[in-house]
Amino acid sequence: MTTNDQQQPAVRPGKVYLIGAGPGDPTLITVKGLELLKRAQVVVYDYLASPKLLKYVPKGAEFIYAGKKGGGCHAHTQEEINQMLVDHALAGKAVVRLKGGDPFIFGRGAEEIQELAKFGIPFEVVPGVTSATAAATYAGVPITHREFTSSVAFVTGHEDPTKAASNIAWDKIATGIGTLVFYMGIKNLPTIAENLIKHGRAPETPVAVVRWASTPIQKSVVGTLATIAQVVKETGITPPALVVVGEVVKLRDTINWFEKRPLFNRRILVTRTREQASELVRLLEDRGADCVEGATIAMEPPESWDELDAALTRIGDYQWLVFASINAIRFFFGRLLDKGMDARDLKGPKVAAVGVATAEALRDYGIRADLIPEEFTGDGLAESLVAQGVAGARVLIPRAKKAREIVPDTLRDHGAQVDVVTVYQNVQPKDYDLVRQELADGAIDMVTFTSSSTVTNFLDMLGNDRDKLLAGVKFAAIGPITAKTAVKHGLAIDVQPATYTIPAMVDAIVDFYNS
Repeated sequence: MTTNDQQQPAVRPGKVYLIGAGPGDPTLITVKGLELLKRAQVVVYDYLASPKLLKYVPKGAEFIYAGKKGGGCHAHTQEEINQMLVDHALAGKAVVRLKGGDPFIFGRGAEEIQELAKFGIPFEVVPGVTSATAAATYAGVPITHREFTSSVAFVTGHEDPTKAASNIAWDKIATGIGTLVFYMGIKNLPTIAENLIKHGRAPETPVAVVRWASTPIQKSVVGTLATIAQVVKETGITPPALVVVGEVVKLRDTINWFEKRPLFNRRILVTRTREQASELVRLLEDRGADCVEGATIAMEPPESWDELDAALTRIGDYQWLVFASINAIRFFFGRLLDKGMDARDLKGPKVAAVGVATAEALRDYGIRADLIPEEFTGDGLAESLVAQGVAGARVLIPRAKKAREIVPDTLRDHGAQVDVVTVYQNVQPKDYDLVRQELADGAIDMVTFTSSSTVTNFLDMLGNDRDKLLAGVKFAAIGPITAKTAVKHGLAIDVQPATYTIPAMVDAIVDFYNS
């Protein structure tokens, strides 16, 4: 029992984690930084921190965009950001402050920590890959090399405008440091070059400027101290970009690996479901593509599990259990486990999979496929089953609510007793405005289709503007059925692999652009 005079216990302060997100590529975040993101209750993130990292944050967490860009375009002032960190921490929250690059290298991280310290708020700082090393590395420039230089300096190209005079000792760094890397230096690049030349650096000194380092839209240009300002102006380089000055820039011709990947600067739309897109996106990005995820299908459980539940009670009566998609496997086994069953309960029927990827998905649940057709299509699966002899056999096919009837119809024609049960249904995502805008801007080079439903849904979601939006866009289809659907709807397929798998489709896309 409490009285009005009794005070409620004070909320214990939470903790703030200042994390360096790296230079732009989300995979360059540290393991510790990623683990802390997975436990965050509040995330305050910057313009330069990859938004792809936010998918690791728990559902229900609060996101606050700090939006700090060069040129003074900020969603919040530094003082406001400091206050937000304090307020959320004092409310007992686990707060992640996610900053591009490294928080203590021209990141104002120390100022934020100083504010937390005033209030006695616990904090940790997790270093990140700084933009200087990433920009140089991804542009093919080693910032140190024993044949060229053993010294490097990181310098701000944009000092505090309230200072009366520059703190940069131009007379010392111009000739005293081998490699110079300037952060935030695009606006003042003419002045930077002028000061270095004025204090003894040779006008012929090589210079590289790297924009959006480590991302698929990275752009690099090279010049000399005497020419780089004009080169940047002519090529339209704008922030965020870093400037690398030194003889090591000459090695770019040999070491430039990132920009030589076969799909570099190709922007590819992936229409696969979000649950399935990861492999395709990873393989495309490994080859340099910039992927836009625009799922045309969202998957939901069936309206009722009654059909599957009834089939599971008599699973031992079936001779074949047939899977024509990874989605069917995921929903089937999800329901199986929910009912307190597992792979041991499937010891009766043999198991067939439409292809290698589907068979690998089965292995994740402890099941080895007894049959994989040579041709990874529904037709190939049906023919392979018929070749096994299915007359009089009972066959269970878990699948989507709407699917091609080729497999069940073919098996029935050859004397099988087939039970088709719905384990999931495909629905169209509600919002496609971002994808439509990308297409309207001419920003998409290619669209990939991995099923007939991705084709039909994609075109439905574009509506009457489809021809205008798709002008100049190339198309890739995973196999002949998908390609046939696309052609039926008026699309010309540019890429179709001989083997109907995701890796084969990516290889075919690479071959297409190489040719």
